[in-house]
Amino acid sequence: MNRELAELVGVLLGDGSLGVYSSKVNGKNKIQYRIKITLNSEKDRDYSGYIIRLMTVIFKQKPLIYKRKGENTLDIYLLGRKHLNYLIKQGLVLAPKWDRALIPKRFLHPPLDKLVLRGYMDTDGCIAVVNNNGIRYPRIEMKICPSPMQQQLIEIMASNRFQPQVNHLERGKVRVVLAGKEKLRKWFDNIGFSNERNLMVARSFLSPHV
Repeated sequence: MNRELAELVGVLLGDGSLGVYSSKVNGKNKIQYRIKITLNSEKDRDYSGYIIRLMTVIFKQKPLIYKRKGENTLDIYLLGRKHLNYLIKQGLVLAPKWDRALIPKRFLHPPLDKLVLRGYMDTDGCIAVVNNNGIRYPRIEMKICPSPMQQQLIEIMASNRFQPQVNHLERGKVRVVLAGKEKLRKWFDNIGFSNERNLMVARSFLSPHV
């Protein structure tokens, strides 16, 4: 359960959110306690099934799924004060993530730190493929908003002997880059991917050795 929860923490810090919202239903105010993960309905089709299974294991309840009309966007919801409070007790914070998001202390150390990295990469990162003088070249890239988790993620990578290139972007954001096949292999062997989209790109560089 700790391993599943650590990966979900990374997912939520990437493309997820925790929130308490007020709305009117039949003229009455209603409070909604919501956990939401947003994915690409086309590129992340297989991964969405993985996330649904992961959440079902952790919360003993299958989340709701909503495909946005006219968009390639899939929202995975879990509603309920009990579930939201459980994650808050783990140390996660409510939306917005900007200037606030952090990795709870218990997930900053091995082996859980690697699973947080995996969850974050599989949602808010990608393997970019660049052309280097006619040769395909992989780059693991992750954008991180200004928040305590920014330095935490960089420190987790450093503690696992990655040497990320950190590019500073506008408004305090950073792009973390691990360039080259050697670093991709190291990530594959030590961190791994749960998102089939990333696995397919990684295998295109590392096959037949994986």
